Amino acid sequence: MNSSITDGQAFKAGMRIQWDTAAAGWNAHAADIRAWLRKPTDAMCRMAGVTAGSRVLDVAAGAGDQTLDIAAQVGPQGRVLATDLSPAIVALARDNAVRAGFGHVQTRVADGEDLGVAEASFDAAVCRLGLMFFPDPLRGLREMHRALRPGGGVCTMVFSRPEKNPCLTILMSTALKHAGLPARDPFSPGGLLSLGQPGRIDALFRSAGFQDVATTAVDAVFRLPSVEHYLAFVRSSASPILQILGHLDAASAEAAWSEMRDRLQAFTTQTGWEGPNELLLTAGRRPEAAP
Repeated sequence: MNSSITDGQAFKAGMRIQWDTAAAGWNAHAADIRAWLRKPTDAMCRMAGVTAGSRVLDVAAGAGDQTLDIAAQVGPQGRVLATDLSPAIVALARDNAVRAGFGHVQTRVADGEDLGVAEASFDAAVCRLGLMFFPDPLRGLREMHRALRPGGGVCTMVFSRPEKNPCLTILMSTALKHAGLPARDPFSPGGLLSLGQPGRIDALFRSAGFQDVATTAVDAVFRLPSVEHYLAFVRSSASPILQILGHLDAASAEAAWSEMRDRLQAFTTQTGWEGPNELLLTAGRRPEAAP
């Protein structure tokens, strides 16, 4: 077997375990995540062309917060398929859709690079904070392209470059230091900031066959009552950071969390804690079929 494929499969297996472990924590913070990503999510759906009656593919959907918004937009005449690599988080997305009364939402455990859906079966596709974790994001975009009908739209959301996302860089650098690991190239595949290099994601969209590709940078400040609230979110649901610290003993891990707290205090304001983030919304469409 090709070594890159083998490495990719091993990476995905580890990612599946991480998100199975973090699923409950991510879902428990749904209200905080919703408030944080409300405006960018609305823009993502609009840029993908989600409308009433649409058939929408939600890739790497997580616990389905944005899936519920999409379901409300498309209405009962539409259809939403939410996919994720993690069985645990897909189960939560399914439960959330059932509780919301959205019978037109389906869920499926699926690899974003190999979705197993019929070609040209969706009007729109979205992927919120998922594509950067793909070991081969081009393959994932080609899968979305294949799943869309001719003329169908797509929009993805990822973190931009490191200097625009200081909280993530603080978390990652501190965790690596305490774990005794070398600094990582922030743009290496599968990382939180892997698609933040200017022009990178646009080139991937075009290579996947999309037309009318355009990226918009959006500020998304994570507002919480205190830095302790942010760290509680990270400690229960930020899978990449938990993976790095997972091999440390309790005292060493706590020392890392303490340093993170001290460094993140810089974003405390008179009204609470405000962590800066910049997101990239990239939209494109599958070309219309030739006449």
